[in-house]
Amino acid sequence: MVPRLKALYKEKVVSLLTERFGYKNPMQVPRLEKIVINMGLGKISDAGRDSKVIDDAVRELSLITGQRPVVTRARKSIAGFKLREGAPIGCMVTLRGDRMYEFLDRLINIVLPRVRDFRGVPDDAFDGRGNYTLGLKEHIIFPEIEYGKVDRPKGMNITIVTTAKTDEEARELLRGFGMPFRTN
Repeated sequence: MVPRLKALYKEKVVSLLTERFGYKNPMQVPRLEKIVINMGLGKISDAGRDSKVIDDAVRELSLITGQRPVVTRARKSIAGFKLREGAPIGCMVTLRGDRMYEFLDRLINIVLPRVRDFRGVPDDAFDGRGNYTLGLKEHIIFPEIEYGKVDRPKGMNITIVTTAKTDEEARELLRGFGMPFRTN
């Protein structure tokens, strides 16, 4: 079964972008490369002392993405933050292929509309190279998470990496997928 957004990309988005930017070769058309989801636990967790916090984050992120996350560890010690080198500080997942398209579909059509007072995602969160990063304050807006089993809401960053050369191309690619950008 082909994910819905992958089929949409092949049927409509490619022709829309080719018409808009005048690409000569179909391989020039920007496409999604990967989606990286990072859940940093930072100071709220004291994760180095309590492994339950990291285990909960890993379990919840694997429920959200359908893939086992990697635990991220501190690269160096910082005394002011009571952080030791090698201490667990979060977890992350890199999605590619069909899982990436299915996650983006759920994010756009189910999760973002569940955000309270949602008026769209900011359209200025591009990095200059065609990649888009979206921050969520609470992970409990995902339908896979049972609210009663969560001890504390955790934030996450979702980075959508594209092959677009400019932010304008990436914005049009994501708009073609239905990303609800904020209108000023």
